[in-house]
Amino acid sequence: MDEPHALIVFQDKKIRRIWHKNKWYFSVVDVVAALTDSPAPRQYWGVLKGRESQLLTCCLQLKLQSSDGKRYETDCASTKNMFRIIQSIPSPKAEPFKQWLAQVGYERVEEIQDPELAQARMKELYRAKGYSDEWIEKRVRGIVVRQELTNEWKKRDVNEDKEYAILTNEISKATFGKTVDEYKQFKRLRKENLRDHMDDLELIFTMLGEASTTKIAKSKDAQGFVENKNAARKGGSIAGAARKQLEIASSEEIVSPENYLQEAESVKRKKLRAK
Repeated sequence: MDEPHALIVFQDKKIRRIWHKNKWYFSVVDVVAALTDSPAPRQYWGVLKGRESQLLTCCLQLKLQSSDGKRYETDCASTKNMFRIIQSIPSPKAEPFKQWLAQVGYERVEEIQDPELAQARMKELYRAKGYSDEWIEKRVRGIVVRQELTNEWKKRDVNEDKEYAILTNEISKATFGKTVDEYKQFKRLRKENLRDHMDDLELIFTMLGEASTTKIAKSKDAQGFVENKNAARKGGSIAGAARKQLEIASSEEIVSPENYLQEAESVKRKKLRAK
């Protein structure tokens, strides 16, 4: 999954969200964890629902990504309904959380009216994490390329919940010789987003594989999972062939175990320039 706005942070607590029917919906369990610091937020929410059954009417079951990388049905609430749920949670953080939640919703309205704001905020987030402007530009462009591909899959009768991951693995394996999970293991990653720990060339070849797949799917009018799987393999193979040619010409491997976990990418870039 490559959803830069699907995870936000309130006072160091991560909260999952999803844009559904023109509204943000937030994971109730994540909000409970942020407000209560409970070691068992699911049980806390279960007790709360049992005590105040009307809270169930405030929620929708939407699929959010879990720590294992898979998507599960999760109790989610819109900004308006989340305010109602917060009233039932005694916490000194309730008022600042309400203000934060209102701002989050307002920012989305701004971004719909001016999409460039979304990119600007995304860039600031990456910059604060220590990434260089050069890397950020590639990462943001990669997100656009990915969205173009998933939009094509959606139009071509590909099942979003189950088949996107399979097709993504086909592209990755043909491009880099590794599935996404194998690549993450190679970089010693667990829950982190793989692309956030790629270097410039890895991002470029990822984009090439996905852009090629989009082009092939369009030109062949690929329909359904099987035809789009073939397009994914061909698109990834184009990027894979280009990667191998560069590796031969440069005598260096493109697939790198570097993952920027220990040192900011911008710092590493400065060190390379100093050599």
